Amino acid sequence: MTGNKIFSYIKVLSLIGILLAVYLLSEQIFHPAFQPCNINDMVNCKAIISGSVSRTLNLPTPLFGLIGYIVIFFAAVFKHKKTVLATAAFGLIFCLWIAYQELFLLHVICPACILCQLIMIAVFSLALIIIKIKK
Repeated sequence: MTGNKIFSYIKVLSLIGILLAVYLLSEQIFHPAFQPCNINDMVNCKAIISGSVSRTLNLPTPLFGLIGYIVIFFAAVFKHKKTVLATAAFGLIFCLWIAYQELFLLHVICPACILCQLIMIAVFSLALIIIKIKK
């Protein structure tokens, strides 16, 4: 697999992450009547939208994901391997912290967050591969 192909995958994954983060941020800000992420008491996005995990450092938590995915996207566009890896590493730690809080403290599963976490794992894995490519 070539470096350009890997960067293309990272760009696509980061765009999906941006869409998910925008979705969560808009849910948090606008509280629409129709919330497709809220399936039942156990599987919903309410923890991220209005629960104790909704804010980090007094900012909306989805904003951190949005910024992170934007940084990853532009780092992939300009082929900055170390920026992609560093941002994905921070993002992965952040995602794992959110996942821990959701699962073990709030006992809730956020489908959009799980997708974000899977995307971040994939981006981090691809970043590890691309770092090893010489060119």
